[in-house]
Amino acid sequence: MMDATPDPISIALREDVADGDTTTEFFVPEGLAALGRIVARERAIVAGVETAAEVFRRVDPKLSVEVKQPDGTALNGGETILEVRGAARSILTGERVALNFLQRLSGIATLTRQFVEAIGKSRAKILDTRKTTPGLRALEKAAVVAGGGANHRFSLSDMVLVKDNHLSAAAGSGGFAEAIRRLREKYPGIRVEVEAERLEQVRSFLEIEGIDIILLDNMEPPEMREAVAAGKGKVKFEASGGITVKNVRRIAATGVDYISVGALTHSARAIDFSLELTHVGS
Repeated sequence: MMDATPDPISIALREDVADGDTTTEFFVPEGLAALGRIVARERAIVAGVETAAEVFRRVDPKLSVEVKQPDGTALNGGETILEVRGAARSILTGERVALNFLQRLSGIATLTRQFVEAIGKSRAKILDTRKTTPGLRALEKAAVVAGGGANHRFSLSDMVLVKDNHLSAAAGSGGFAEAIRRLREKYPGIRVEVEAERLEQVRSFLEIEGIDIILLDNMEPPEMREAVAAGKGKVKFEASGGITVKNVRRIAATGVDYISVGALTHSARAIDFSLELTHVGS
C-alpha cells in the first residue's frame, strides 16, 4: 500500500519559504497592509486559481482572498484573476508559490483547450495521461478538465492498460486471453484496455472477450480508420503517440473515441501572470 498523496501546497511553501522570507523581513514594515492583484499578461484558459488562493490562506489565515476568474475562464490578457488583501509581508511571502501553481496549471488548461478546439465538433474526447509532474497529478488533471479535456486513469489501480512491455514480460507465463478471463473474475467492473501497434494485433484482440478499449499506438490515420471499422460496436478505440495540435483533427476524423496526449501535462508552456501590489498603507 502506497502512502497517502502528499499536500503539494505545503511542500511548495516549505521549499520556498524554508526558514523565513529574509528579504521581506528586513525591507517591508511589519504593520503594512496592501492589496495584491494577480493579473494575466496574455491570452489563456485559467486553472489553479483556488490553489493559488489557498497558498495565501496557508501563509496567513488573516488574509482576505477573492477569486475573480474561476477555473475554465478564457482570458484575453489584462484581467485580474485573484485579489488578496491584508499584511503586505504575507502577500509577498506567498507570491511566488501562488504564481508558480497558477502559471503551470493555466498552461495545461490552455494547451488542452487548443487540442479541444482543433478537433471541432468531433465526438472524440481529448484525454490526458499519467505523464504528470510527480506530486501534482490531481492538480494537473483538474487543469485538463478546466481546459475542456477529460481524464484517463488517475493511478495504476483505476483500470487495466496492457502495453507492449507487459506483453513482453508475460511471454511464456500463460495465455493472454486466459489472463483477461482471470482478471474479469477478480475485478468484474474494471475497464480493460490493450495496446496495439499493428492491425494484425487489433484483429486478434477483437477475438478476445473482456476487452473494452484498444489503444492504437503510433498508427497512421488510414490504419486507424481500418481498425475502427473492424471493431465498430465491439470496443472503443483510443489513439496515442505523436499527436500534435496540427494533426489531431485528422486523427479525430478516423472515428476513434479517445485521443490521449501526454504533452498536455508534460510539455505545456507556463502562462505569464504577475502580482501587482497596490494601496499600500498602515
